Amino acid sequence: MSVASPTARTSAYRPALAWFAVLGSLWVFVLVMLGAFTTSIGAGMAFPDWPLSNGSLNPHGWLTNVAMFAEHSHRLSGTTMGLVTIALAIWLWKTEARGWLRKLGGWALALVVVQGVIGGQRVRLDGWYPAGMTMSVGQMLRIPHGILAEIFVIVLFAIAAALSRRWTSSPVAEFASTPRIRRLGILCTGLVLVQLVIAATMRHLHAGLAIPTFPLTPEGGLIPAQWSFPVGIHFAHRAMALVLSIALPWFGIAVWRAPGSSNLLKNTAALMLGFLVLQVLLGASIIWTARDPYVTTAHVIVGAITLAVTFLLTWFAHRNAVEGKRAAEMVRKDVADEQTSPFHPNDARSPQQS
Repeated sequence: MSVASPTARTSAYRPALAWFAVLGSLWVFVLVMLGAFTTSIGAGMAFPDWPLSNGSLNPHGWLTNVAMFAEHSHRLSGTTMGLVTIALAIWLWKTEARGWLRKLGGWALALVVVQGVIGGQRVRLDGWYPAGMTMSVGQMLRIPHGILAEIFVIVLFAIAAALSRRWTSSPVAEFASTPRIRRLGILCTGLVLVQLVIAATMRHLHAGLAIPTFPLTPEGGLIPAQWSFPVGIHFAHRAMALVLSIALPWFGIAVWRAPGSSNLLKNTAALMLGFLVLQVLLGASIIWTARDPYVTTAHVIVGAITLAVTFLLTWFAHRNAVEGKRAAEMVRKDVADEQTSPFHPNDARSPQQS
């Protein structure tokens, strides 16, 4: 198989590749949903072997047993995600002219491989307890597995956005932003990611009900009367939720008030705030329902979507800076198109002079 020459590569909009990247970005939420449900019902070890499940690709009883269905579906969706990512990375390498985007495809491939290895070792090392530890190595691996999943979501969304018709074809003004907006975007994306790291740690340490009442503690206050690591990580999750309830609206309002903000940026900001409200309500509902697995799964999914949308808004705000020379060329094209327009004020045949 010959590698495509650089001259065969293009940065123009390609519908098939763009929609394939969107497919991957949507499928990742199927993977997150199944992984979250598997964890919520404690089905991570429904099969003691890996990569097969009870030695089979189609284990007996997996369609009727909820725990087996959750874990095996998670494995099958992970395999599908891996195949989609491999195809996407190869497709980008052979046809994409932007070097940074080809590298991003390589990073997506690397992440999905590492995720697969960690997921497998989580099963294989479940029985290995290091001296003095109450968690096995396999159980510990659940935490980085959950964290890398969120980073993988960001990378897929970056690729899908950069391949979209709007990114490749819209005028520079569509993505105009200020340095302040871009800084706020980076800050808020980082804060959401930190919150999801805390959440993954809390979830896999079974600390979701370490403070079993909301919004107040069982003692009737805002601060726990007694502390332990599970209580501390749970309280950190609540505190970061408060921080995000201030930071994300601050970011969204800044986008709406910024001169020249397009409807694309404003609508994405509104979507981000909508998911923030939903996420807070789901978080409270987990406490009120004593950690119902369906509510918990929804909370994990909406958390990943909130990260994706916050990142997407930030990524859009950075589009002109990311594209560099290509964005400058688009500016020159916009100016040229305006000057050649039949309604340009300097045109001898403009409406004012006709």
